Amino acid sequence: MLDHPSWAHTYIDLDTPNAARIYDYLLGGATNSAADREMAREVIRVMPEVEYLTWANRAFLRRAVRHLVASGVRQFIDIGSGIPTAGNVHEVAQAADPTCRVVYVDREPTAVVHSELLLQDNEFAAVIQEDFRRPGAVLSSPEVQHLIDFDQPVGLLLFALLHHVGDEDDPAGLLSVYREALPEGSYLALSHSTHEAESDHILTVYDLYAANRTPITLRGRADIERMIEGFEPLEPGIVHVPRWRPEFPEDADHTEEAAIYGVVARKL
Repeated sequence: MLDHPSWAHTYIDLDTPNAARIYDYLLGGATNSAADREMAREVIRVMPEVEYLTWANRAFLRRAVRHLVASGVRQFIDIGSGIPTAGNVHEVAQAADPTCRVVYVDREPTAVVHSELLLQDNEFAAVIQEDFRRPGAVLSSPEVQHLIDFDQPVGLLLFALLHHVGDEDDPAGLLSVYREALPEGSYLALSHSTHEAESDHILTVYDLYAANRTPITLRGRADIERMIEGFEPLEPGIVHVPRWRPEFPEDADHTEEAAIYGVVARKL
């Protein structure tokens, strides 16, 4: 059994790789165990572009949040928010408008503990430990009920989450529950790993995650279209994340490496 570092409660399993902590490592964070780092390094070995892809996904999050704030959204529910690192949703949104409200949702205890520390002096942001698969529990939580006004537009954020939800859990059906709870003028922003990329390294990563009890489900553009039924994608639609409204034209030149789709869509 690994020694538990200061950031980990004794009940947290550090011997089994964890998707949130692997992502933290890929973003340059320090909230990860030896097992997470070993898994992450193996992913990098078989898919060297994964570090670029991780940062491209993070940059997409920032662009999407800034766009939603510019579109009038002042409250966000970020499900599968992960372990805090640079450029979190509340930092991006509140830089544009300090009154923006954010509720983070994650089922990983480490992510929740670190988010609580980060947010302890922020009256407009909170975190809950819950699972996307339990929309009733998420939406009825005291934190969501306190911070989110369902009479005003909401930004529902699902970045790098749904590929961790298997078909057996019916992600489209779950997403429809959230959609019905959102008021008019609300938006959905999500990213999702795909096999529809010029690089075939993602298929090796798929096998690697499955072998380490952190399976992912790769989906194509048509699958994502079905999942976001009831939302109308903004231009340029469902695209590889570097191509969603890049800040610099050269940022869109890495589609062959970007095995992850992104979309921002408005509730119909």
